[in-house]
Amino acid sequence: MKRLVVASENKGKLKEIREILKDKYEVVSMGEMGFCEEIVEDGETFYENALKKAKTVADALGCDALADDSGLCVEALNGAPGVYSARYAGGHGDDKKNRQFLLKNLEGVQNRNAKFVSCIVLVKQNGETVCGVGETHGKIGFEEQGENGFGYDNIFISNDLGISFGLASDEDKNKVSHRYRGLIDLLAHL
Repeated sequence: MKRLVVASENKGKLKEIREILKDKYEVVSMGEMGFCEEIVEDGETFYENALKKAKTVADALGCDALADDSGLCVEALNGAPGVYSARYAGGHGDDKKNRQFLLKNLEGVQNRNAKFVSCIVLVKQNGETVCGVGETHGKIGFEEQGENGFGYDNIFISNDLGISFGLASDEDKNKVSHRYRGLIDLLAHL
């Protein structure tokens, strides 16, 4: 089975990618391959961030590398938090603070429409770049529901499932998630 290096150390993201691609690739993190540098995500789009991460790891390790940049886009907040989803409340990766900050910003707001967006970029050793994009739509709940998933999952009520991703099984979420759809889109371009 071909090995695929993912430019991430996000355990939740790696778990999803491994599960979705389990029949096609042996998915390993950049850390497992010895790359431990922080890659600053300073792009203005999901694509720019994913490309930077994948290219940095591909160049450093001399192998194909895949990166996902994804986030939550809320209609009433003009697409925020968007590319700033992981650091919406200030610090990077504090999921609980990010959820609380989002719920506070939506107090009294009736339009709760939102979508998760995932942009996945594969940079090959030969320099070729392949991109896939996926979205999943839903609404932001008024409170946290469930313990599954990570990030904003337990306040995002999926239109496809009718429940929050926090209540969904990994298997059910992975059938409709933005990351699943982005990976399927990417595979279609390979």
